[in-house]
Amino acid sequence: MRKQYVKLTILVIAIILLFSSFSFAEPERQKEKIITSFIFQTLNYWHYSPVAINDQLSLKAYQKYLDTLDPNKRFFLQSDLEQLQRYQYQIDNQILRSTTELMDEANQILKERIREIIVWTDELIKHPFDFNQKDYLETDAKKRDYAKNKAELKALWAKILKSRTLEVYLELLEEKNPGKSLKVTSTMDAKLEAEARKRVGRNFRSTFARMLQDSREKQLEVYLNAVLSCFDPHTSYMPPKQKEEFDISMSGTLEGIGAMLTVDGEYIRVEQIVPGSPAWRNGELKAGDLILKVGEGSKEPVDVANMPIDDVVRLIRGKKGTEVRLTVKKPDGEIRVVRLVRDVVVLEDSYARSAVIYHQKTKKKIGYISLPSFYRDFNSKGARSSANDVRKELQKLNREHVAGIILDLRNNSGGALEDAVEMTGLFIKEGPVVQTRDRSGKIRVYEDPDPDVVSDVSMVVLVNSFSASASEILAAALQDYGRAIIVGTPDTFGKGTVQVIADLDQLLMDSYERYRPAGSLKLTIQKYYRITGGSVQFKGVQSDIILPDPYGYLEVGEEYYDTALPWDTIKPLKYTKWSNSKINLTALQQKSAERVKSNEAFKMVNSTILRVKKENEQTRQSLILSEAIKKRNTVKQQTKLYDKSQHKKLPMTVTSTSPKNGQNNDWLKKLSEDIYLEEASQILSDILEMQ
Repeated sequence: MRKQYVKLTILVIAIILLFSSFSFAEPERQKEKIITSFIFQTLNYWHYSPVAINDQLSLKAYQKYLDTLDPNKRFFLQSDLEQLQRYQYQIDNQILRSTTELMDEANQILKERIREIIVWTDELIKHPFDFNQKDYLETDAKKRDYAKNKAELKALWAKILKSRTLEVYLELLEEKNPGKSLKVTSTMDAKLEAEARKRVGRNFRSTFARMLQDSREKQLEVYLNAVLSCFDPHTSYMPPKQKEEFDISMSGTLEGIGAMLTVDGEYIRVEQIVPGSPAWRNGELKAGDLILKVGEGSKEPVDVANMPIDDVVRLIRGKKGTEVRLTVKKPDGEIRVVRLVRDVVVLEDSYARSAVIYHQKTKKKIGYISLPSFYRDFNSKGARSSANDVRKELQKLNREHVAGIILDLRNNSGGALEDAVEMTGLFIKEGPVVQTRDRSGKIRVYEDPDPDVVSDVSMVVLVNSFSASASEILAAALQDYGRAIIVGTPDTFGKGTVQVIADLDQLLMDSYERYRPAGSLKLTIQKYYRITGGSVQFKGVQSDIILPDPYGYLEVGEEYYDTALPWDTIKPLKYTKWSNSKINLTALQQKSAERVKSNEAFKMVNSTILRVKKENEQTRQSLILSEAIKKRNTVKQQTKLYDKSQHKKLPMTVTSTSPKNGQNNDWLKKLSEDIYLEEASQILSDILEMQ
């Protein structure tokens, strides 16, 4: 504690000395300098693995910034990059001076290009496109160079407009013929084609207007976060406006749909669905979906390409009972309109709850606990926590005399470390649960705080590639103790780091009141380690028994971040393994593999993964009408077959341990059709046979 106090004192003194050197003639620019200096000095003192501010950082940040400004190479010319290239080794110097020359010049060039593209767009969209001419658009920017000149850039935008017009035209056709496959033809409906061009032109004009109106604060946020991402994927700056939206928007704390969003190129991607929310109950919106448009009720939807994430959030959020329509692009390429009725997130659905599963083949009575997150209200004494709730659910299952328990951590992105530690203690007698290490190398060991074992029956823990952080701590500890068999995707997310959010306003002296609000800084300060000494970071937790990954075509996990902190090890701890285990893991794996191989639903998962991966490799989008219709029909048919295979009644009965209500019945129905849960129950039955 004392070391932290000394460091903070040094930091505050450094900032005071820095502030004293500033001229306050231009308040806005001086505020930028203060924020920039404060952020990087804070990182230098507190980040787990601070990056040296040098030419190497500058080069990496330079490329990340350009990729952020123009992720699809649709605006900058090669000559623009040549002009900006002189800054590739200057960002480190600009950070030290708290200046933003690269940001200023890059945005000036970007706006110049946008104004030119507006003129081209208005010209190109006036006349019908030829959708019978052999033509394609390369959608993967990595396979394209930046345009050599304005003629090439205009030709690219002609294809972009043509592609978008074709998409909108097919959407209009589907609206005209709902639920039916489109007729393959090379002839267009002239009226619908004109309407499609009209909408595309209007949407792009709106998009360009937004881009030209980007505030100075927004530009600084984009610039700083490009640099901060070089430290690690989870360190970022949130200006005041975004921090406010972050706190109250899509996380379920206000009326909305309950989805966590992130920027993905020119669009916004769904990162996580909040349990209990309208989106969760609806079931159509999934992690990995790209949001293309947002519509309010029956109004024409707004194209959200290149729209700031907080603006997209404001479009989606609204009063309880109102409808929002999201046009989304699924990972397999399907375009779907998801209709959601806004509501206050039902917290009860976000909490731990339990059920009893009776499998008709195994004749075993098995307990099931769903844990959507590791929640804890630190501000209210006596408030509920996930650890206490799981304890209560275990006690319910004990009264039901279940033979074993399945703990479901799928899509659980983590939460309170304390709850992961306490929850592990519900299943083991005593011992260490997890270790953390800070930048100084100081290690802290978290022990099981309670010698009582609430449940000693055999366990299976269900995970997937979205199980992260606290979920990985719990799963890793139960695996290391030999207390549970981990079942699911090959590995979990791999987020083994700890972040804190520092409110910059609290660190500013009163004499700098005029520079508030300054925003917040999220930074990584520690890493987690298993009791075996291995890190959870990057590698995640490897499943003992692997099931097909329904998200196998997505690049999900820490390993896909190019600045992720590395996997490493520290000294292992002494602990006593669970003594009641007599499990032949090889036999379990073989039995499960045989069942999965013969299961039609799992076959469909595997074939879909292969199909979508193959389709994603085909990045050249045809701009021929007949080919586009064929592909759209094929994708819709394949999606329909997949959905049908995943929603069949399985040979198991699921009953709740809590009083029934309408939402509970929906939950039980989902469980009764869950092929992963059904396989987990059979694995657990195999374990019980070995006891």
